[in-house]
Amino acid sequence: MQLPNRKMRYSLVWTLVCTFATTSLANETPADSWPLFRGNSLSTGVASSSLPAQPELLWTYQVDNGAFDGTPAIVDGVVYIGDLDGTLFALKLASGELIWKYKAEIGFPSSAAVKDGLVVIGDYDGMMHCVDAATGEKKWTFESQAEISSGANFIEDHVLFGSQDATLYCLKLATGEKVWDRHLEDQIRCLPTIVEGRCFVAGCDGYFHIIDVKSGDELSKVEIMAPTGVTPAVAGKRVFFGTENGDIFGVDWSEGKTVWTYADDRRSQSVRSSPAVTNDIVVIGSRSKKVYAFSPTDGKLRWQFETKRSVDSSPVIVGNRAFVGVTDGRLYALDLNSGKAVWEYETNGGFVGSPGVASQRLVIANDKGTVFCFGEKK
Repeated sequence: MQLPNRKMRYSLVWTLVCTFATTSLANETPADSWPLFRGNSLSTGVASSSLPAQPELLWTYQVDNGAFDGTPAIVDGVVYIGDLDGTLFALKLASGELIWKYKAEIGFPSSAAVKDGLVVIGDYDGMMHCVDAATGEKKWTFESQAEISSGANFIEDHVLFGSQDATLYCLKLATGEKVWDRHLEDQIRCLPTIVEGRCFVAGCDGYFHIIDVKSGDELSKVEIMAPTGVTPAVAGKRVFFGTENGDIFGVDWSEGKTVWTYADDRRSQSVRSSPAVTNDIVVIGSRSKKVYAFSPTDGKLRWQFETKRSVDSSPVIVGNRAFVGVTDGRLYALDLNSGKAVWEYETNGGFVGSPGVASQRLVIANDKGTVFCFGEKK
């Protein structure tokens, strides 16, 4: 009897919350903040901050024998990022100086997410950690049954994340108390995207799931014919993602149906890069050693940019450019109109994690344990 009472108690509150969220912060990332993996609750991968025409390296932070898969979160002038050895770092955005570090027993494959003075991040053992953003002090942990490679998303005072135990969890952010969970047929590796009272999960079970955020009930699902760990990105009534088969989908989430798909017939390989989207363009990387740009409405290919290695990192749109890392250690800025590289920086490691952009700075970390910050030297 307890669960129905809980649903009744939250019903009106969640309706108001979800309406507010999709008309305010969910739609736009503040210029001085990048609080979660794809920047905002819609997972658009679009920055409000600008960057200089030719970004310069401002600082690096090196972790000896370290490696990063995650994307940095940036809030209140602090960079938060966890490494594969199990250390969560808080660094000053201005200088790269260490503020604090929090040590877990095992590594962090997921990206940190920040809200209300709390940082949440998942580890290989399935533990979601919550620490104080100012001090690094542990607030709570929640145990799932398998690796958490998903980043977390937020709706009001709740945090949502997926686990490779095939379960989507909704917890109270302040305490870690479980509100609901939804079990699927296979692993969840993506960040859950939130829009208009719905949560989107592209799953390893070969379906795109649309789930009610207040109850955890599944509203509908769309067959995508392959597993995926890609985070769905929303623009209007469309949502976009790729799969392990190499297909890229445009889905009408309001009707729960596929509108278009694209596959590179010449050398299509799996897509592990999450798209960056606006109302005018979809940009996504692929293990086919390419970055693609599409029309959101019909999936028409606008351009493609060839790289020397696979693109697992997810692009971030900044003004009229898309910034994206490659597993060969190159970081590119691509012109959105032409697809041509207008800036490039080469490192001695590879990029799996993606950029975070805030306060006219871009921060990204590589698989050699280096955090890079780019911007304009004063």
